Amino acid sequence: MTEEIGTTADGDLIINVGPQHPATHGVLHLVITLNGETIKKVEPHLGYIHRSIEKMCESLTYRQFSYVTSRMDYLSSHINNHACALIVEKGLQVEVPARAKYVRVILDELTRIASHELWWGAMAMDLGAFTPFFHAFRERESINDIMEETCGARLTMNYIVPGGLMQDIHPNFQKRVKDFISLYKSKIDEYDELVTGNIIFQNRMKGVGFISAEDAISFGMSGPAARGSGVNCDIRKLYPYGIYNQVQFDQVLETAGDSFARYMVRIREMKQSVSIIEQLIDNIPEGEFLAKTKVVLKLPKGEFYTRVETARGELGVYIVSEGATTPYRIKFRSPGFSNLSALDTMARGSKLGDLVAMMGTLDLVIPDIDR
Repeated sequence: MTEEIGTTADGDLIINVGPQHPATHGVLHLVITLNGETIKKVEPHLGYIHRSIEKMCESLTYRQFSYVTSRMDYLSSHINNHACALIVEKGLQVEVPARAKYVRVILDELTRIASHELWWGAMAMDLGAFTPFFHAFRERESINDIMEETCGARLTMNYIVPGGLMQDIHPNFQKRVKDFISLYKSKIDEYDELVTGNIIFQNRMKGVGFISAEDAISFGMSGPAARGSGVNCDIRKLYPYGIYNQVQFDQVLETAGDSFARYMVRIREMKQSVSIIEQLIDNIPEGEFLAKTKVVLKLPKGEFYTRVETARGELGVYIVSEGATTPYRIKFRSPGFSNLSALDTMARGSKLGDLVAMMGTLDLVIPDIDR
């Protein structure tokens, strides 16, 4: 609930939004300074859901710590696990079987679509359109069913492990993925009909929450939030991992830098993800799904870093190893923290009613920020 907490000497109003508020999509607390309805300052207050995940990881083995990362950006849990597996494989110089590489990328892109589906439905509902939420969850449920059948879970899968996959894919995996692609293609036009082309929606989004490419780079923004300002930052293109260098897809860029541009990036990215899956689903190699590794993993002494492209942007994993069975130090560079830091610049001079659109197009997952 929004409530008054005081005024400044200039007569400006200071209000709280959150930490429990439907528009914050998590436990986010904003202290907002207003002159009438015009925003003068937005100050995020973080830490309400801090669980010390990085410190926890330092007491877990190299097989265990990736499971904790599913609880950061829980809408990108497969991709988070992929990053953790990649850095261990990099340190141990493990060659992952081709079958596992294909399945990993397919799961990454299904995860990206599922995340963007939830974002699209919630984004529309934030601005007053309730029906799109049900349409989005209809397609997302199909992905969750695939995940449940193959991985045993629907949200925090823990399926990608150092060396490959925890187990082989379900016999129905390829058929169900192709069925989903067929369903998605038959429904995507509904998204544009319901939301994208809606003149009320466009008026709420266009010209709102502008941030330049220079400011986006300065804040360290990444993912669709930065690509909406024309910033070339897709890790899958810049620093390909897995088999992203073997598939054809476009990095989606918009140059307007406003909320509608960030919206369009995600809409177009879902179509690119479908294209990637189509290129791979009928070409999954036969063979092993897990490389042979030692039961107890020890990274050699040194520093290791890897990065992946989650549904919200760049996730970096940094490990300092002293040659033991657990990391000496782990640091996660999550996309949400840097993207949120730009909210004040976006919002200044705008109306309070437009803040919801800006926050929605940043697609914040608060545990990813607080960790």
